[in-house]
Amino acid sequence: MCVCVGLALAADAPRPASATAALLADVIRVDTSNPPGNEAKLAAFLKTKFEPLGFQIDIIPTPDPKKAHFIARLKGDGSKKPILLAGHADVVGVEREKWSVDPFEGVVKDGYVMGRGAIDFKGGLAVFAEAVMRLARNKVPLSRDVIFLSEADEEGGTYNTMWLAKDHWDKIDCEFALNEGGWIIKNPDGTVRYVSISTADKSGVSLLLTARGTSTHSSMPRPDNAIFTLSKAMAKIADYDTQPKLIPSTREFFTTLEKTSQPPMSTYFHDLVNSDDPEKVKAADRAISKDPLLHAIMRNTIAPVLMNAGFRGNVIPGSAEATLNFRTVPGTNVEELISEIKAVINDPRVEVTNAMRRGMPAGSAEAYQAYIRAASRAKPSSTETDLYRALVAQSHSVYPGVPVTTYLFQAGTDAAAWRSRDIPVYGIYPYAISAEDLTRMHGNDERVSVESLEQGAELIYKTLLQVAAKQ
Repeated sequence: MCVCVGLALAADAPRPASATAALLADVIRVDTSNPPGNEAKLAAFLKTKFEPLGFQIDIIPTPDPKKAHFIARLKGDGSKKPILLAGHADVVGVEREKWSVDPFEGVVKDGYVMGRGAIDFKGGLAVFAEAVMRLARNKVPLSRDVIFLSEADEEGGTYNTMWLAKDHWDKIDCEFALNEGGWIIKNPDGTVRYVSISTADKSGVSLLLTARGTSTHSSMPRPDNAIFTLSKAMAKIADYDTQPKLIPSTREFFTTLEKTSQPPMSTYFHDLVNSDDPEKVKAADRAISKDPLLHAIMRNTIAPVLMNAGFRGNVIPGSAEATLNFRTVPGTNVEELISEIKAVINDPRVEVTNAMRRGMPAGSAEAYQAYIRAASRAKPSSTETDLYRALVAQSHSVYPGVPVTTYLFQAGTDAAAWRSRDIPVYGIYPYAISAEDLTRMHGNDERVSVESLEQGAELIYKTLLQVAAKQ
């Protein structure tokens, strides 16, 4: 099998010369697929890296013994509030048979580190860790504490950063924070097209569609068949797309794409942001939306993720259900979203409800609702901070001549714990990737290039020097 080949390559190959790539390979080898997570194992490993360098270490256990948050603090003189660098330790699961290498072996192949989490977000965790540890190795005098946080339960679970912040806020309080988010995207020729720094995140909500009918013997079908009713509703949703909903960061982002594109795409980007002509906006939306990433950041997206109907081959079920996952632009009201979907379906036989409220334990439901409220209220982070200015300056240093733009991250992150307290959070996947690399995230043969990892470590290290070192 291909997995065996991957294991042989990993065993025979020398460790990469890049310290960041070597750290990433080690981190990938700690399987933190969530569920169950096992982030406590990664916390124990990270302690062996940080503690000898003089960091103050806190491992925060959760009620689940497999899950823990890791915090390493490098002390400054306290003249400024801390800066926090946060990344999640857990990863999504894998379809092992579809990988060409073992997804948890940290294989280095053809200039790439391959494995689950290489992009999301163990690559970022390794870059952040290497940059922070470089400060300690170089004995850089600091005007503020630098806090590194490796988080649990970001990919789904109860004991995430909202849980951590509730009882351990003093450990992660800061002036501003760096997290996952914006992209450094390559052109087809390998040059970097743009650096985007997210100043806001989408949040997620799932709606449950329930159709009801008469449960009876399959030999006597009736007009009120729940599966047919649900199928018709789903067909209407499949043919529907929400309207573009631009916020200031996405306007700046698409304006940057206009400047880095050739006609006709430059015209489409211009029309999307500036035109008052509905037909021009519609044409621009249609052309730009051929790119799934660009389609996602300009609107509330709809994705069917689960279906459930029937229990026997000779019984027509009395109900049929489908779960739709929405990634929503900041400011979106869930009740208004439910009304929008009801209007699209236009069938009183189909009930539309908030899926996350049903069947959740009390604590989980409360945590989820707190997250939704915090995410919907959170304002985009200001670009008038020392951290944002440093990220821009050092992006220009590492990637000369490349434009830097704000960005709305198309997915949710664990930054709500800070955003809800009005602490600026900036997101970046700190390595240049291609469109093809991006498709592998949460997919098969996830990878990030060794060169990009080294550039990313340099970017974050220089940013920390600018924002945290004594001047």
